[in-house]
Amino acid sequence: MSAPVVIFNRRTQALETEVIYGEKPLRWIYESPLGRAALWLLVKRAVFSRWYGWRMNRTASRAMIAPFIERYGIDVNEMADAPESFPHFNAFFSRKLKPAARPLAMDADTIIFPADGRHFAIPNIAANDGIFIKGVRFNLAALLDDAALAGRFAGGALLISRLCPVDYHRFHFPCAGTPGEPRMVNGPLYSVNPIALRQRPGIFWENKRYVTELETPDCGTVLFMEVGATCVGKVVHTSRSHQPVTKGEEKGFFLFGGSSVITIFEPGRVRFADDLLEHSAQGREVYARMGEAAARAR
Repeated sequence: MSAPVVIFNRRTQALETEVIYGEKPLRWIYESPLGRAALWLLVKRAVFSRWYGWRMNRTASRAMIAPFIERYGIDVNEMADAPESFPHFNAFFSRKLKPAARPLAMDADTIIFPADGRHFAIPNIAANDGIFIKGVRFNLAALLDDAALAGRFAGGALLISRLCPVDYHRFHFPCAGTPGEPRMVNGPLYSVNPIALRQRPGIFWENKRYVTELETPDCGTVLFMEVGATCVGKVVHTSRSHQPVTKGEEKGFFLFGGSSVITIFEPGRVRFADDLLEHSAQGREVYARMGEAAARAR
């Protein structure tokens, strides 16, 4: 078995071992020969995630909500709706929060984290030779499925925000601007957990994903991506394309499963927060919530 997943929690200012939802089956799938066969034959395929999403939409899945809240310490006081009001687990999973639950860092030059999760920063994509696996270069051209766009952002900065099933699963704009139409890049649905990334570091540029170009007044063009993953039933976009948005405004949400959001900035446009730079340089993610400061515009 590989090493535990250790993160830095900005809220507690301490290193913590991540409690991974479904860790045993996840390790079996990615760390054993038989599991990898199951991954290839079924788990990575969209039909598996659609089937799981269908299960999470059934009325019977309501029975999962209360034990999930208790097991993972979900703060029900943050929720906009009471747990018993949800018709199925997916409705609970994509729950809204009270506005006060996620205050925004409102300084004009501050870029916020777009989602709750574990965040990893690459300050210069071109100079990076490892993400979760040392020696593996981040393949920006494959990620964007657009060589010209990749060339434009090659020396830029990149933020990966990894959401786990226990997290609030709505994602938000990191800064004000005007978004274009999301462009889908099709692919399989591998897990985005570090357990999976250690075995298959190219997951981000293999998985199904969406790319949105956000034109901003302070950071030029910002690329915003939603990356699907195993058991993510659907990515739902709730914002309107070609309409101005404010910092922190909702962009959309994921249905059941762990997922990731990737934010990419043009060269020289931002500087990431010191704790994010420090821990990312050591190959470690930082847990922080949507609305907290991720970077400053230069």
